[in-house]
Amino acid sequence: MAPVFSKIGIIGGGVSGLAAAKQLAHHNPLVFEASDYIGGVWRHCSYSSTKLQDSTSFPSYTEILEYLTSYANHFDVLKFVRFNSKVVEIRFVGDMEATDLTGKLGDYPTILSGHPVWEVAVQTNHSDTIEWYAFEFLVVCIGKYEDVPKIPEFPRSKGPEIFQGKVLHTIDYCKLQKEETSQLLKGKKVAVIGFKKSAIDLALECAEENQGPEGQPCTMVVRTLHWTVPHYWIWGLPFYMFYSTRSSQFLHEKPNQSFLRTLLCLLLSPMKYGLKPDHPFEEDYASCQMAIMPENFFSEADKGKILFKRASNWWFSKEGIEFDDDTKLEADVVVLATGYDGKKKLKAILPEPFRTLLEYPSGIMPLYRGTIHPLVPNMAFVGYLGSVSNLHTSELRSIWLARLVDEKFKLPSVEKMIEQTTKEMAVTKKTTRFYKRHCISTFSINHSDEICEEMGWNSWRKKNWISEAFSPYGSQDYL
Repeated sequence: MAPVFSKIGIIGGGVSGLAAAKQLAHHNPLVFEASDYIGGVWRHCSYSSTKLQDSTSFPSYTEILEYLTSYANHFDVLKFVRFNSKVVEIRFVGDMEATDLTGKLGDYPTILSGHPVWEVAVQTNHSDTIEWYAFEFLVVCIGKYEDVPKIPEFPRSKGPEIFQGKVLHTIDYCKLQKEETSQLLKGKKVAVIGFKKSAIDLALECAEENQGPEGQPCTMVVRTLHWTVPHYWIWGLPFYMFYSTRSSQFLHEKPNQSFLRTLLCLLLSPMKYGLKPDHPFEEDYASCQMAIMPENFFSEADKGKILFKRASNWWFSKEGIEFDDDTKLEADVVVLATGYDGKKKLKAILPEPFRTLLEYPSGIMPLYRGTIHPLVPNMAFVGYLGSVSNLHTSELRSIWLARLVDEKFKLPSVEKMIEQTTKEMAVTKKTTRFYKRHCISTFSINHSDEICEEMGWNSWRKKNWISEAFSPYGSQDYL
């Protein structure tokens, strides 16, 4: 049976998938969502204490889900979504001889060429039935967080198999109901491995379940300590004043900047280290690892309900965890808040030779305007390049993508696109040792400026120069 042919396919019904569907609605895209609901990571991997970090109002995950549902209904995109439809394989059926796999042959291919370029295998309703679809253009929005957990490796006989308690990853914890999480944590000695946002939220939930004299403390096992910001305020000023305005980002290096700006960055750079411990604050911000502390976290730590253990190496024992400083930690439950392997998830469905080229030539996905891989034809990736506010950047990049599809502007040559992404990566490498997390927080406004200019928009979006310099940029500025 021949595959069902359509112009545009979108994989994923999370924040990025919904934004792409909204902007490409006039092409009647097919959206494949593996679960039976929209929301992506906000639906699959949120805790009761999880809140959005993009805003000083800190909406909860339930409010974000309500917003996404309202968004989908308002813009009538649910009609495009096929739920319980998991993409298990992608095939390239375009002209391989005309495909530039070196970055030196010329232009990126025509977006809508009138014939199939990709075929997609979809497993529906958890059955063994596979349905095939063919598309001229494919938008991948499956994200970096969820589905494929990163699990630490342990020496033989020192892994979770010898532990007498319960071990689970945060991906498993997210699937539990409230009653189940309470039963798992209450009165238990819990160790949380990690010190990023999910680990911090989980430790607070554990502390809240263990109030009173019978409650047990939760111990956070920290290998790499990352910066956190309590309540989005620094020195009594809103955090965005330091990093999310045009004037603040002027102090940070960015691609394609003038010699004067480069000189000013060097002269004024000490200002950006006002909050640094041994590990500069900017390194975490530049790699999208800075976490906003949930309310009451430090008060629970002051009460002894949240403890901290620094350790370079650790492994399991029958009773809990042992460390390389010869100390031990008794535990009933160990939760691995060790992150996700988004690249592995993507590589699992992408065919060769594109799977190998995915991170060529620098070990990071070279996404032009955070969306187009110059060496992967007729495919876009929305939601992979991190920034200070992923909600509005997904929307802006989807607007850019729709205008590209509609031939409102033309892409530079493949070589020029690779050159641009290489410049961005060079800046990120100089800013943070965690550059492989692929985040542009320190030059996100400049990045948006270049997107606007390419679309023919004015890049300065505010009403006056004072607002332009000192007001934070958000979604409302790109309407």
